[in-house]
Amino acid sequence: MKAMVINTITQLSESATPLEMVHLPEPEPRPDEIVVRVSVCGVCHTELDEIEGRTPPPTLPIVPGHQVVGYVVRRGERASRFAVGERVGVAWIYSSCGRCTYCRSGRENLCAHFRATGRDAHGGYAEAMVVSQDYAYAVPEGLTDAEAAPMLCAGAVGYRSLMLCDLRDGQALGLTGFGASGHLVLQAARAKYPHTPVFVFARNPEERQFAEELGAVWTGTTEAVAPRPLDAIIDTTPAWRPVVEALRNLAPGGRLVINAIRKEASDQDSLLKLNYATHLWLEREIKSVANVTRADVREFLSLVAQIPLRPTVQEYELSDANVALMEMRRSRIRGAKVLRISK
Repeated sequence: MKAMVINTITQLSESATPLEMVHLPEPEPRPDEIVVRVSVCGVCHTELDEIEGRTPPPTLPIVPGHQVVGYVVRRGERASRFAVGERVGVAWIYSSCGRCTYCRSGRENLCAHFRATGRDAHGGYAEAMVVSQDYAYAVPEGLTDAEAAPMLCAGAVGYRSLMLCDLRDGQALGLTGFGASGHLVLQAARAKYPHTPVFVFARNPEERQFAEELGAVWTGTTEAVAPRPLDAIIDTTPAWRPVVEALRNLAPGGRLVINAIRKEASDQDSLLKLNYATHLWLEREIKSVANVTRADVREFLSLVAQIPLRPTVQEYELSDANVALMEMRRSRIRGAKVLRISK
């Protein structure tokens, strides 16, 4: 089968194309596993973090990709949850131990043995992949394969971020950055909290216009001051500056939720200091998001079916995965990027 693999940790640039097209053997399922013929796989900023060394080290060589939509083509002898031919999704959580305190309390995202799809096990930048039936999800009807893909990470982790805000309907919500996750969070927030105004901070004018089209009541640059203090802010950017700037916009008692595995370093980071009185005093909070649980994915897919929520997607061929990642690096983003693996 065809697959794109990461062979080494490197910096992505115009001259560096870190993903290589290779041919791998078709995966064989263990007793509780299914083989998924991949239709599409979403492109996530986490792939950039993997390639450039900001995540825990991947198992190289690795097939990346963790927003996978495809169809069951084979089953292990104990895998009866999904029928052959059924459409399924695979998300960032590939497996966890199932025995520790975190797993037993529904916080499997914090498990010390958490394994990530496309980092610790081969993912969806390939014609097929294998996964435990317990870590695959039924995909709601009404969504195309390409529309479903970003729901499995950009949407699910955005949903987890929204839940961690502990928001009440009518309170003001801010979003910093407006890419794949941001544009889904805005739609989910408008559905769950119809009286909540959403304020968007984004450096790109096209992203700000897109946010207004989707219902943001105000947009501004990363450094802008919102017209009112915000009760909660979700940061979906890969940079540190938006975090510091967002804290200035938090109302007393407000919470900033950081939706990122790692933050990219820049030459200006040493100048970005937290000032206690300006950024944290008056019971302001900072909370990070770590991965997703299976419950997050299931709940978000259920919400998607009810709203209904639809992402904006740009499709690329599998062979153009490096192009999609470079455009993401350049912040050429309108919605989500998706690789088309098969028709």
